[in-house]
Amino acid sequence: MSHTETQDSAPDNVPVQTRPFAPFEWLIALRYLRARRAQSFISVIAGFSFLGILLGVATLVVVMSVMNGFRKELLDKIVGINGHVFLQGVETPLTDFDAVTERVRRVKGVTLAIPMVEGQALATSPFNSSGVLVRGIREADVKALPGISNTIKQGTLNGFDEGGGVAIGQKLADYLSLRIGDSVTVIAPKGAQTAFGTAPRIKAYPVTAIFQIGMSEFDSTLLYMPLSEAQAFFNKDNEATLIEAYVSDPDHMDATRAQLDAVMGRPMIATDWRQRNKTFFDALAVERSVMFLILTLIVLVAALNIISGMTMLVKDKSHDIAILRTMGATRNAILRIFFITGSAIGITGTVAGLLLGLVVAHNLEPIRQGLNWILGANLFPAELYFLSKLPSDVSASDVTSVAVLSLTLSLLATLYPAWSAAKLDPVEALRYE
Repeated sequence: MSHTETQDSAPDNVPVQTRPFAPFEWLIALRYLRARRAQSFISVIAGFSFLGILLGVATLVVVMSVMNGFRKELLDKIVGINGHVFLQGVETPLTDFDAVTERVRRVKGVTLAIPMVEGQALATSPFNSSGVLVRGIREADVKALPGISNTIKQGTLNGFDEGGGVAIGQKLADYLSLRIGDSVTVIAPKGAQTAFGTAPRIKAYPVTAIFQIGMSEFDSTLLYMPLSEAQAFFNKDNEATLIEAYVSDPDHMDATRAQLDAVMGRPMIATDWRQRNKTFFDALAVERSVMFLILTLIVLVAALNIISGMTMLVKDKSHDIAILRTMGATRNAILRIFFITGSAIGITGTVAGLLLGLVVAHNLEPIRQGLNWILGANLFPAELYFLSKLPSDVSASDVTSVAVLSLTLSLLATLYPAWSAAKLDPVEALRYE
């Protein structure tokens, strides 16, 4: 045989290198995903892996959306009603509240500043009684509060200063069995000084407006009255107890507080919403992180099922792998075939889980109401969770994080079985055939 003939025949014995992820690799990998009767157990494991990833991803998306919704709703309602910065006078009574309020309003970033008289009292009706937080406020200021002016369900705030009436929350009105025009009696423990001591102050006010903020704690405890009435009721003649300021960027308060300290012009104590609600929002953040870690275990268990299912598939297909190797398939081609097979479970499970999670997260309140109707129980009582409906706020960053986490775990779980298939010796696999 000539040298030329040897060169011509040599390539017939060398495996032909195909490009990565060639069509034949996809064809074989997808055939392995289709169940046969002899491989039903492997298919069951693959099915459970798919369902595990689907449910894990969907649960993560829904829970993260609910936790985001809780934070957003509580921040909007707690801060929207209570303000972002609270200024209280010290050393001397806050009788110059109008001048201080005007200086605060001129600070960059402050959107609203409101002087108030605030005090605890007891509200009673012929049917019931309840403790309330009384807030004395001017008509123009209460109308500027979106948490109140936009949530009026009955009555009106027009003529609030001159009418001498009060605005109360819907739950308080229901508890006291009050409607517009009815009178509510307000009792303060510290009233007029008499020869026998301090007598409680008692006065009846007509209900002129009923609001529903949507947060049980506020709807059942807040009572707004004109500033002048509150000053007389709490013996605060021409005085305010605090000034509440609202800012445009509540997440960055330090710069605004520094400017407020510079313009107040008198001794005052300033606190912001982070200090007043620090424990509450810190607990919410910790709970969110812990829930994410716990629910990630669902995806991790599903990924481990992929390992077991793929390992059994490699054992079952060892004869096929050996034949493919003798036909010229390279180790890398075998690795890619089984990598495609395993990753297909993870990718389809992740995509299906994301779709299911997004559908549930965007329709959470109708689903809750439907379950309440079917089960005949309240699955989200406002008295315990402070909110009248189940909140949900889908965050693109959270959805992306869940998808990346699920895909990463799924693809990593596929690597070991695919590597085991690639290093299988065809001689050993066919020895006992």
